[in-house]
Amino acid sequence: MLPAGLLASSVVAASSANLGPGFDSIGLALNLYDEIIVETTDSGLVIEVDGEGAGELALGSGHLVVRAVECGLKAAGVSAPGFKVQCRNAIPHSRGLGSSAAAVVAGLAAVNGLVAQAGSIPVGQDQLIQLSSEFEGHPDNAAAAVLGGAVVSWTDRSGDQPSFSAVPLRLHPDIHLFPAIPEQRSSTAEARVLLPAQVSHDDARFNLSRAALLVVALTQRPDLLMAATEDVLHQPYRAAAMPQSAEYLRLLRCHNVAAVLSGAGPAVIALTTAPELPAEALEYGAANGFAVSEMTAGNGVRWSSGVAVRS
Repeated sequence: MLPAGLLASSVVAASSANLGPGFDSIGLALNLYDEIIVETTDSGLVIEVDGEGAGELALGSGHLVVRAVECGLKAAGVSAPGFKVQCRNAIPHSRGLGSSAAAVVAGLAAVNGLVAQAGSIPVGQDQLIQLSSEFEGHPDNAAAAVLGGAVVSWTDRSGDQPSFSAVPLRLHPDIHLFPAIPEQRSSTAEARVLLPAQVSHDDARFNLSRAALLVVALTQRPDLLMAATEDVLHQPYRAAAMPQSAEYLRLLRCHNVAAVLSGAGPAVIALTTAPELPAEALEYGAANGFAVSEMTAGNGVRWSSGVAVRS
């Protein structure tokens, strides 16, 4: 049992998954961060939320960060009589920017700070990826949040339980990232229902080639980003549910800007070697409720014992 009065914090980045053909496998952290502070108490549960989700999220045991903290404590073989959780959220919810993965990774990482004070060994990056991916079900967002930068993730289902892994990619320094975040929200579960249960061999082969090319484009040949971000497995099926995002995607690509849905959408992210987006794209975004700004790749999750870490 952990004593009352322990304090730990973590800072975790937003993330964009799929990146066109990299469905459920390629992710990218963005420099937009949530911070949580966890303090052990004598009893009970107190949750405070500032920023995104304030006044909207249920402040009880079902809160995602709380569930992640409890998962981390269980994995560490310890418990706490009670705790207080403070969430300072900057990552928009239900936009395809990995807010759920960030909440899970942040909660698990904060547990590292708690158990370190109690003399236990914190879990490493590999176990954080495993635990957060088990919680999330998909390792692309989770791995990007843990490792930062761009990642390739995969799942091994040969054993009794799935094993999740990821490796970082060195993002080419000439690539500029322009997320376009709409006011509209969407649910990953609802977006996934739109996907067909089966796809053709031709479509599978097409996406395999583009996913392989995407790794090359992200790391060595950004001039190949247009071809490397083509996708036929998920974006076309989701277009009808988010027409403004689909039109924004089409408009950017018509101007030779590589762009993809961010995660399950409705956010869109442009990846380009140009220092700014075309004027027409910026005008469309402003007219249709998209907040467009340049971001850099985000850092991996950071945690601290006793003193809050800042983004």
